[in-house]
Amino acid sequence: MQKATLKKPIEKPHLPKAEEHFIFGKLNYLLMILGVVFIAIGFTLMSGTEDIFSTTKLTVAPILVMIGFVIEIFAIMRKN
Repeated sequence: MQKATLKKPIEKPHLPKAEEHFIFGKLNYLLMILGVVFIAIGFTLMSGTEDIFSTTKLTVAPILVMIGFVIEIFAIMRKN
């Protein structure tokens, strides 16, 4: 008679828990949100059909949009 052999359950190799790794840090994301807010405010100020030659639409709004883009570039380039 043959001996009954018990099969050992196959053990999966123990892998370390995958750490959540984000490309950017918390400050980077906050700066990105701030940049989007500046851009949104600038485009909102530029919109509309009343008085298209106002100082707000010709000067203030584009400056806000450009500031928003500069903040976005800084947020992306900043190291953690």
